[in-house]
Amino acid sequence: MKALTLVFAFALFAWVLYSCNSGKSPDQTTNAQPSKDSLIKRGNYLVATLGCNDCHSPKKMGPQGPLVDSLRMLSGFPSNSPVPATNVSDIKNGLILFNDDLTFTVGPWGTTFAANITSDETGIGNWKEEQFKNALRNGKYKGLDGERMLMPPMPWPDFRNLTDADMQAIFYYLKSTKPVKNIVPAFRPAGKG
Repeated sequence: MKALTLVFAFALFAWVLYSCNSGKSPDQTTNAQPSKDSLIKRGNYLVATLGCNDCHSPKKMGPQGPLVDSLRMLSGFPSNSPVPATNVSDIKNGLILFNDDLTFTVGPWGTTFAANITSDETGIGNWKEEQFKNALRNGKYKGLDGERMLMPPMPWPDFRNLTDADMQAIFYYLKSTKPVKNIVPAFRPAGKG
């Protein structure tokens, strides 16, 4: 009986020890770096679920509403599109206005144009990973400390809570995208046109 009790106690100890790590995969318990392919796959998932296409991708109207234009995905406000006319009184009455493909926004802060976040040099093609993290974590335009803040509707205050690993995955994915040459117009502060 003592032997059985000893075996039971050892089994219980082993079970408790194992259960403390049961939620972790082997990759989580070691310091192994994920492969570039797995980072890109994770980044693609995050970009899709965080809604980056909602504002950063031009749209085409489909039978159920706007659909991402796959040829210009993540390229921001199209530089060849006219800037929509806005009625300042709408803004003064508390409205925030978007254009039909959601790449242009006017609000009390001014006029914002969704950035090109493709791998092209007119997007984030020349960015370093630290710049990207600085943009998402600290809201700095182009990820540069001396630049202006990112403007609404960019939800960087929410994105600052992403882990470094998730930011890295998003960066790797965006750097793997098809480059789309598109120079987005500059931000226009309220009252400046």
